[in-house]
Amino acid sequence: MVNSLTCTSNRMAKKSVLFICLGNICRSPIADAVFRHLVKENELESEWDIDSAAIGSWHVGDQPDPRAVKLLKLKGIKYSHAVRQIKQADFERFQTIFGMDEENISKLKSLAPANFKGQILLLGSFDPEGELIIRDPYYDNDDKGFYKCYDQCVRDCKAFLEKSKE
Repeated sequence: MVNSLTCTSNRMAKKSVLFICLGNICRSPIADAVFRHLVKENELESEWDIDSAAIGSWHVGDQPDPRAVKLLKLKGIKYSHAVRQIKQADFERFQTIFGMDEENISKLKSLAPANFKGQILLLGSFDPEGELIIRDPYYDNDDKGFYKCYDQCVRDCKAFLEKSKE
């Protein structure tokens, strides 16, 4: 029989990651979905707490951009998410918070409390091809930017997951 102390310590031992972009409708939900998919493929779901959120509040409660949803579906990734904005409790909950560009990182650092013990990083800092910035495809007239974002997220999330196993 497992006691509550064991359950508590197992929960605390979980790794945690939060993906952030400006509106939580394009880049961060794609990264969130990709990472969840990789974690599931590696049978590591019980080891991870994963989520995504927005810097701004414009789309709170909405679903991700239809182009992102369509792309994930085409790639065989099931994903459901209601847009939410980052909150102070996220700095307590998550060990790693990823931004998609320098503007995200700057805002995250300004929001983080002085006692934040985690890390704020560019997701692209894990890119084996060296592409640091994941450009926002929201204002594009087509879905090509979403495919590029997806490809970057796959590379970056794979590399981050491998590094986290060390």
